[in-house]
Amino acid sequence: VQLQASGGGLVQPGGSLRLSCAASGSISSRNATAWYRQAPGKQRKLVAVVSDGGSTNYADSVKGRFTISRDSAKNTVNLQMNSLKPEDTAVYYCRLWIGTQAYWGQGTQVTVSS
Repeated sequence: VQLQASGGGLVQPGGSLRLSCAASGSISSRNATAWYRQAPGKQRKLVAVVSDGGSTNYADSVKGRFTISRDSAKNTVNLQMNSLKPEDTAVYYCRLWIGTQAYWGQGTQVTVSS
């Protein structure tokens, strides 16, 4: 299983970005996918997760601004990020669980700055 994250970049405060995590390989239809982020000098933290049933959970810091969604047909999970703030600056990673196995994608840098 491989995960390919994309969509990061530089954006001004208040702007939007859309991250995508594309999975390839032996993917079961029953899985959960999450986005994490890691700011410089800080621990990696959960941002949002979507279950195989489509239920979602978000970190309090991004509720109402970020939306996680999945396209099962394309094995892709997206993170729509709106009203971005400088404190959202971090490397964003996707993570996929298939049963008891967990996989990380490579990170994608998001920088929010004027």
